[in-house]
Amino acid sequence: MKTGRIILLLLLVIVIVFLGTSLFILDETQQAIITQFGKPVGQPITSAGIHFKMPFIQKVLAFDKRILEWDGNPQEIPTKDNKFIYIDTFARWRISDALAFYKSNRSEMVGYSRLDDLLDGAVRDEIANHTLPEIIRSSDRPMIIQEIESADMSTVIDSSQFEELDIPGARAIITETIIENVKSKMIELNLGIEVIDLKIKRIDYNTEVQKKVFDRMISGQRRIAEKYRAIGQGEKERILGKQSQKKKEILSQAYLEAQQIHGKADAEAVRIYGDAYNRSTDSRDFYKFLRTLETYQTALDSSTTLIMSTDNEFLQYLGSTK
Repeated sequence: MKTGRIILLLLLVIVIVFLGTSLFILDETQQAIITQFGKPVGQPITSAGIHFKMPFIQKVLAFDKRILEWDGNPQEIPTKDNKFIYIDTFARWRISDALAFYKSNRSEMVGYSRLDDLLDGAVRDEIANHTLPEIIRSSDRPMIIQEIESADMSTVIDSSQFEELDIPGARAIITETIIENVKSKMIELNLGIEVIDLKIKRIDYNTEVQKKVFDRMISGQRRIAEKYRAIGQGEKERILGKQSQKKKEILSQAYLEAQQIHGKADAEAVRIYGDAYNRSTDSRDFYKFLRTLETYQTALDSSTTLIMSTDNEFLQYLGSTK
């Protein structure tokens, strides 16, 4: 009885070990190949679940079947128009054929390194064949810029002072060309890698040129600002000139109306004085007396000295009366 139990226990252990070394599980993110003595056997396994292999003599190598990221290092590249710029790109890729990937790369680290070399080279070659405006712009949409240099200083800028520039843009074409070139290389080398997408993350001048570019941009913006200030100052002077002219016209018209009113008032006063003078002899004598007194008040003061004869008509009211 004891011997039978021991044999049964040994058989159970052998079965468990056999199943443990022959069964393996893949999840939804994995794909695998089976190797026997270091050589791949059969086709890649891409479906998730429980799978079998020969125990002890076969091994399972799992690879990620998700979309993976590639982030290149910024590299300095001369453009077609001799502008040295830094290009920073990123891409998305996946292992499309695990068997070919294993045969050519053996591991994901080696595959990533080879992908890095291919993408860096393709980016450098394609960027060097285009000018800076083509790399920066992603479409051929016309650029509308303001012709501030030709703006009239005495007028406000209008729509006629804008110009359309036909600068081609090729960034989308550049990235598509890079992807196609890399794909053809992958097929040629049978690396089992598929590049899904590539984008340019950043474009920048190198540190030696960047400061000069920024200084030139600042200078250009300051020049445009000065142009705007000059146009605004000219418009201000034009408005002030109109305001001053309008002020003079208003004051001139007011002075004219005031003189007309004064003239009418003086004429009315003369008419009233004349009527009062012509009414009677007494009235005329009284009017003459009042006007003479007013003349005394105006012409005579403490600083005035008059030498006249006593029978002068001007002094007739200053003499003694009998």
